[in-house]
Amino acid sequence: MNYKPADRLSGVSEYYFSRKLKEVAEMNAQGMDVISLGIGSPDMPPSEETIHTLCQAANNPDGHGYMPYVGIPELRQAFADWYRRWYGVELDPKTEIQPLIGSKEGILHVTLAFVNPGDRVLVPNPGYPTYTSLSKLLGADVVPYDLKEEDGWMPDWEQLEAMDMTGVRLMWTNYPNMPTGAPATPELYKQLVDFARRRHIIIVNDNPYSFILNDHPLSILAVPGAKECCIEFNSMSKSHNMPGWRIGMLASNAQFVQWVLKVKSNIDSGMFRAMQLAAATALEADTSWYEGNNQNYRRRRALAENIMHALGCTFDPKQAGMFLWGKIPDTYNNVEELTERVLHEARVFLTPGFIFGSNGARYIRISLCCKDERLQEALERIQRVF
Repeated sequence: MNYKPADRLSGVSEYYFSRKLKEVAEMNAQGMDVISLGIGSPDMPPSEETIHTLCQAANNPDGHGYMPYVGIPELRQAFADWYRRWYGVELDPKTEIQPLIGSKEGILHVTLAFVNPGDRVLVPNPGYPTYTSLSKLLGADVVPYDLKEEDGWMPDWEQLEAMDMTGVRLMWTNYPNMPTGAPATPELYKQLVDFARRRHIIIVNDNPYSFILNDHPLSILAVPGAKECCIEFNSMSKSHNMPGWRIGMLASNAQFVQWVLKVKSNIDSGMFRAMQLAAATALEADTSWYEGNNQNYRRRRALAENIMHALGCTFDPKQAGMFLWGKIPDTYNNVEELTERVLHEARVFLTPGFIFGSNGARYIRISLCCKDERLQEALERIQRVF
């Protein structure tokens, strides 16, 4: 047979975690009991009220049909109320909010809606690999912009101002940052909005981590005029322990939302009504729920910091989010020299930073989405080896 894939596949590889977790699964099948500190998939449940709403709504015999592409009014209103309460941002639930089947899906939809093949897209280095891979799959020219430790993992404005912005349509940003944990600041968001206006580009701010080990949730849409040139993603996955539910959203001006809907309505359908109603309930959580969630993350963060110390890595203690990002010692030639030793000798899987871009090449990332006792065991295994 002489079948060939589309040319677009030549520019991307299988997602790192898809490939590496197969190796971890094979090791586990051989009885090695690998502790995975790789993926950021919350292992704690949503609120009890959320589960109750889901079960109650799923029992409704009339609630199993196709749902509107725009999401049900109850969910759009809940997102609008959530943004008002926590971010101080006013959004019209009818026109300025679009529920998504996870914000990863939104990266595809926004790129299709705004970027033509051959257009340029600014992507952070280091940054979420999907910004790069989806841009390449859709024929965009990926232009990395540097985030560096010495700059607090903030954009290098001197570098950005000097860059040729011809053909640049989108700039992807992500704060609190993944993988580095750098928190957002009002000043950063003001600079981004100003940059977008002057350079006539769209900022797409990915904001799923603002409730994890972060005392001051911020939205770029709180900057006056931001809605004119910015789109913000948010997600139930991290903030409400609902990764498998695949419920996210984007917010922007009504025209941008309509263009995204034009793409989305040709690709997928609406989410199960019971899930949308349950998500609306989850968004009603008060301060005590978020604080209870963060108490768990704080305990785990302390264990992750001890793992970093055991490996001789350095890190910024002011990081936010559900990961810990650390720099490896100079004694290693490259990061995989460390992570492969940890995997095969201590049987603990850590994420090497190079998968997030060249500026992550000497860093590792530890996920806090692991039970305390398993994190403690991972620490003890690593201490025995190192």
